[in-house]
Amino acid sequence: MFCPFCHHPQSRVIDSRTVENGFVTRRRRQCTKCHGRFTTVEKSVLLVEKRNGVTEDFSKDKLIRGVRRACQGRNVSDDALKLLAQEVEIDLRAQGGSRVNSNDVGLAVLEPLRKLDEVAYMRFASVYKSFSSMEDFEREITEFKARRSQ
Repeated sequence: MFCPFCHHPQSRVIDSRTVENGFVTRRRRQCTKCHGRFTTVEKSVLLVEKRNGVTEDFSKDKLIRGVRRACQGRNVSDDALKLLAQEVEIDLRAQGGSRVNSNDVGLAVLEPLRKLDEVAYMRFASVYKSFSSMEDFEREITEFKARRSQ
């Protein structure tokens, strides 16, 4: 790590803290030459491979925007959406890889969203699962009711 002040290649770690549920490490460093102090942030990478083959960084903000559309007009707070996004990210990272496909992201959203708001779940599921008829909705509602009674 190069010092941002004198560009010396060596520094020592003064303090290290994990943030964002352990996915980010914030380190306070001191240059061994000029003694300048600076902060570095180390973040574990989670990539999402989209259906068209493009790979991009996982974004909780993008996930929240998508789920917010399903929650439009529903009594779902921004804090609840942030918690849902955090839960989804934890679930995806628990799979052990640094790369997931977009289908896995959608699957990871379904269960927490079902617990959060049933109508938003149906809206999201209808887009995610590409419902094309009323029978698709009826089948999903039947499965939903069966899971609810368990």
